[in-house]
Amino acid sequence: MNRNEELMNVKKEDVNRENKSASSTNKGVFIKDIENEESHVEDDLLDGQGDEVREFKRPRISLTKNIPKPNYYILALDGEFKDYAFNEERAPANKGKWRCETFKVNEDRPIDLEIGTGNGSHFQHRAVTHPERCIVGLELKYKPLIQTIRGCVRQKAENARVCRYHAMNLDLLFEKNELNNVYIHFPDPWVSPRKPNNRFVNARVLDWLFELQRPGSTLDFKTDSREYFLWSMEQIRTSKYQIEYETLDLHNSTMREGNFMTQFERIFTRQGVEINFVRLRKP
Repeated sequence: MNRNEELMNVKKEDVNRENKSASSTNKGVFIKDIENEESHVEDDLLDGQGDEVREFKRPRISLTKNIPKPNYYILALDGEFKDYAFNEERAPANKGKWRCETFKVNEDRPIDLEIGTGNGSHFQHRAVTHPERCIVGLELKYKPLIQTIRGCVRQKAENARVCRYHAMNLDLLFEKNELNNVYIHFPDPWVSPRKPNNRFVNARVLDWLFELQRPGSTLDFKTDSREYFLWSMEQIRTSKYQIEYETLDLHNSTMREGNFMTQFERIFTRQGVEINFVRLRKP
């Protein structure tokens, strides 16, 4: 069972519990969307089995232009929202030019990054409430990608851009010291099946992000998977980052007050699942 299936099952349970009185035409709409959504992503993106670390292979995703029967969301990527959203081929052209050409802002303007926007609630919140900062989002699936940027455009947030791009290739999207704060919320924990080499918050990625971020920037990592969190903390403790805050129960910590809860975070919390959180800082 992969991460999308796990979240789909969680959502099914939550929807069934909350919508007992809803009409049959409205039940499970979100579930149906998840089941029918095609990510067009190749599996087994990293070469490795068990805990053995092997040579890194760059992950590949299918090209948008080669999809035979594109739906609305696929067409919107290079159509309706082409000025705000970049496909996997156009996105790398922004490297080193995010401020001067893409956003057309001064070099001192912060540019934040959210890796895995999901339905875009946190991304839109950041874009709308912090117009003084720019933000870039990475997402593989077309529907949440377009939903994310469409919400920003409708709220007139000109400081937001999204890319259909694999996060394991993010060093091809940004130059050194081009990024500020980074947000990583609920990535696939790769617990079932257990493939720790595929986990995103690992030593290699931490080294990349450290080089891409400007001094003083932060990195926030949240997950409902205790196994993933403890595994990642081992990677983090050997990285160049400073650990500013760490907790195994975010919602019963001093960081609760300023925490923005994502959709799945609300579901996990209602089910009594503790949220693991760490904030890192680049000196």
